Amino acid sequence: MRRQLDRIVFSSFIALFFAAVAVAIEPEKIRPEKSSPAPSPKSAEEGTEGVPPEAGLFFRGPLASWRTQTLGGVQLWADELCFGHWRIQRNVLTGHCRLLDGNDKRYARGSFDYCQQKLDEIKRERHLPAMKGRAVVMVHGLAGWRRTMQPLADYLEKNGPFTVFNVAVPSTRGDLAEHARTLGLVMKHLEGVEEINFVGHSLGNLIIRRWLYDNTDPATGRVSEARIKRFVMLAPPNHGASAALMLEDHELIAMLLGSSASELGAGWPEVEKTLAVPPCEFGIIAGGRGKDRGYNPLMEGDNDGLLQVETTKLVGARDFILVPAMHQFTMFNDDAKRYTLNFLLHGYFVAADDRHPIERSVGTDEK
Repeated sequence: MRRQLDRIVFSSFIALFFAAVAVAIEPEKIRPEKSSPAPSPKSAEEGTEGVPPEAGLFFRGPLASWRTQTLGGVQLWADELCFGHWRIQRNVLTGHCRLLDGNDKRYARGSFDYCQQKLDEIKRERHLPAMKGRAVVMVHGLAGWRRTMQPLADYLEKNGPFTVFNVAVPSTRGDLAEHARTLGLVMKHLEGVEEINFVGHSLGNLIIRRWLYDNTDPATGRVSEARIKRFVMLAPPNHGASAALMLEDHELIAMLLGSSASELGAGWPEVEKTLAVPPCEFGIIAGGRGKDRGYNPLMEGDNDGLLQVETTKLVGARDFILVPAMHQFTMFNDDAKRYTLNFLLHGYFVAADDRHPIERSVGTDEK
């Protein structure tokens, strides 16, 4: 039985993360715009300030100034600043930054300050208005990438009064503490925004909870960021992931998924101490079949294929609901999209008199 379970877990992780691993290096395709003249010798060196010499000649010379199409950031890039649909990212290997537009086209490369300077120029040239109103900060899961969250982001922007910042996190290239610090940089630059909400999928929820922990005054229980209002968790591993424990028997996958995966397994007892119960209104959307057995028949109880439904629950949740979706597809579920919008707007998934709050312990690990 254990061998069968190992095979299923192994296959699940392979299916879920193969695409991310395959494109992790994310080579930028050189496609200079026809309307853009070849860069002069002077402009060829612009944007290379702060780029370490060991980064190589690819980051210098004429190629450095050309606009290129990218994949938007897959495992090697971390968003540090968002302005509308513009983003400044940092490469976790070389340390250099780049400026991308809403279509993931690169407009600048070099130091963070240089990319920010270019963004300021674009703001002036295009008369881009300052940010304001209500925002949603969205964080994807382990070995995922922001494009998996984009359909949900588009839905929220189309049907709600929100600007959505769909954040890229190199989730296989660091631990929760590192990811939370990067998220903090994004939060720091949301100038003008009046209300901030969170939406996370899987590990993304724990990154947000870690950021809340790092920015909460233990004496008062108050978060330093006063604009936070609501938080929707999609398939959150709020009590770790038993499947992650089995990765210890599969060293290659454990290596590819990085330290965040081990934190969900063997490292969970210590990690859990650094995760805040959100002080704002929060709701949980879990995937499952609504039956005694879930999508993984070898996992006890209802589950989404990777997480047991019970392990997604967290005391203090204002509402809880189940959708018929496997773990990696929760954010694509139409009901989940509608529930997410409802909660962000009203603080419930279906109706005010049909909430299902989690008010008591749901398992032996519940504090």
